[in-house]
Amino acid sequence: MEKLERNKALNALVYPLLFVMIIGLIHLIQYVFEIEFTHYGIFPRDSKGLIGIITSPLIHGSFNHLFNNSVPILILGSSLFFFYKEIALKVTLWIYLMVGVWTWVYAREAYHIGASGFLYGLFSFLLVSGFIRRNTQLISLSFAVIFLYGSLVWGIFPIDVKISFEGHLWGFVAGIILALYYRKQGPQKIVHIWEEDEDIDEEGAYWKEETQQPPSKQEINYVYKPSRKKEQPPE
Repeated sequence: MEKLERNKALNALVYPLLFVMIIGLIHLIQYVFEIEFTHYGIFPRDSKGLIGIITSPLIHGSFNHLFNNSVPILILGSSLFFFYKEIALKVTLWIYLMVGVWTWVYAREAYHIGASGFLYGLFSFLLVSGFIRRNTQLISLSFAVIFLYGSLVWGIFPIDVKISFEGHLWGFVAGIILALYYRKQGPQKIVHIWEEDEDIDEEGAYWKEETQQPPSKQEINYVYKPSRKKEQPPE
């Protein structure tokens, strides 16, 4: 069981780690060869800025900027792939595209770079999804996200003109929309039901622990519970 959980955790780390390695390599190329990739960012409402929808999250202005995005993406991304394995890839791809397109449509006329919009999408999805599903494990994850990164919420407001709050805002909105859209897919609320059976009435009953899942992925575990009926004394 421990080996299975360890393998699951390692698998959940693959995509987030790969993404962080890519953005790290790109920034290292900028630094070593003194190349400026800022013009590959999103420039709103201009055809030359359309490429930034894909390339903008891969470009960072400094190592500090890179580090501040990389660590949370590793943690939140791994959490997404660990707890929401069935929909994690779809959620990450949609966040990536939605943030890029919406920033291009509505943001200040400047080059917008960095993966922080994508990060905000992961943050809001994990924050909202657990409460919507009413799954105790996922709600605990939501509280953990609040504890670790709750201060990110301030980034959606235009406090610092040097920061693309528009990307943060659209990422936050994208995560909430996707949490609502995919609420019926992936892990669901666990329901406990008592079931009595006439054939086993003398022996006891079974506790039925049912996890609400799509019909093809229903999981039911039975745990034997002794009957509360008193044994009859011998005649």
